[in-house]
Amino acid sequence: MRKYLEIHPGDENLFKQQICQASRNEGTAVILDANGFEAQACIQSQRNYDFIAGLQSVGECTNDVHQLKLFHDQHKDWMLGFLSYDVKNQLEQLSSENPDRIEMPELYFFRPRYLFLSDGHSWQLGYLDDYDTEESARELINDLNGVCFTEDTLENIKLNHQVSHKEYLEAIDKVLWHIQRGDIYELNYCMEFFIQDIDLTPQCVFQRLKEVSPTPFASFIKYHDKFLMGASPERYMKKEGNRLISQPIKGTSPRDSNWFIDNSNKQYLRKSEKEQAENIMITDLVRNDLSRVAKRGSVQVDELCGIYSFKQVHQMISSISAELADDKTWIDAIKASFPMGSMTGAPKISAMQLIEEYESSKRGVYSGAVGYVTPEDDFDFNVVIRSILYNRKKQCASFMVGGAITNQSDPQKEYDECLLKASAIMKVFNIKE
Repeated sequence: MRKYLEIHPGDENLFKQQICQASRNEGTAVILDANGFEAQACIQSQRNYDFIAGLQSVGECTNDVHQLKLFHDQHKDWMLGFLSYDVKNQLEQLSSENPDRIEMPELYFFRPRYLFLSDGHSWQLGYLDDYDTEESARELINDLNGVCFTEDTLENIKLNHQVSHKEYLEAIDKVLWHIQRGDIYELNYCMEFFIQDIDLTPQCVFQRLKEVSPTPFASFIKYHDKFLMGASPERYMKKEGNRLISQPIKGTSPRDSNWFIDNSNKQYLRKSEKEQAENIMITDLVRNDLSRVAKRGSVQVDELCGIYSFKQVHQMISSISAELADDKTWIDAIKASFPMGSMTGAPKISAMQLIEEYESSKRGVYSGAVGYVTPEDDFDFNVVIRSILYNRKKQCASFMVGGAITNQSDPQKEYDECLLKASAIMKVFNIKE
């Protein structure tokens, strides 16, 4: 049984870093950090977490999405983990044959021995009385206060392009041909950057990424010798009670230190017919996905093409909600909507088939989701974008960027937008393109 102990960190940001650093001694860990961002005005929520961390697995489910609900039902406890993009192959007649540098599992969720929760006002430590007493839980807090920090010196890093500039433009031309032929309306095309022979301290890289690009859905995964360090601004889906909320992002423009230029970029995004068309197409796709598991007539668009500003970029975000049907469960909502439409395109199946044909790398955890499921069957998951993946054994780091291709897309402008999205990660590694 899980019990909860109220804790009082003196310096909350320092305490978050200490928890992350402590994951070095664990086989598995998941950390979710909202970085102080508040829920958008259109999202009415009873409980929002600013920080969640799970350390040390006492039970896990790997690779099989169809076993996930059974695993959760057995324990009725918190469950943290991730779904990779390639879970699509378990949900549809699809495959993924492109090369994979990082080799994360398709799916991994675990029941944490130690669970840290903060709602932005108070902190709790959840522990299991099968393993710990209140006294030993308090000892863990004391141990965390003594965690030492290490720093990475990130210099002389060579960034490799899996897809050259020329190859990218050629691929987009082929995608546009499919759009003009009527095979698809929109496709999210992604390309990989990678770094070889690099020795990282992932906990430090995650902290650096949060400093460079604070976002509401930052995530850190340690899965043995494989890691994810993410600064995602996008929510895939949240369930609270019987309410489902999805918030796809489509539409990006750069920030600028000059207020007038920055505001001009923001207004361009707000008024761009191309960006609006991309966002509305994905909003319709999400509405369709949710309608498969929703009560009749309950699917609604709470906000269409809202503009939100982050440290690196302005983003266009829509919010769609629905009431989960009485005969559907939390896993049905995920199965009906995964992978998220913002990372595939429309129609979804056709888009995913063409993604496999024209992309050069297996997406893996990128464009998948990281999050949690509560004992009450509520959940919240991000979209894995703006993220670094790292395989310590192979000493290889990788990140992907992409964008929505529509009939109005200009290949060179799409390439430039990809580099904009990659800019925060390049700053983490002190790379200048």
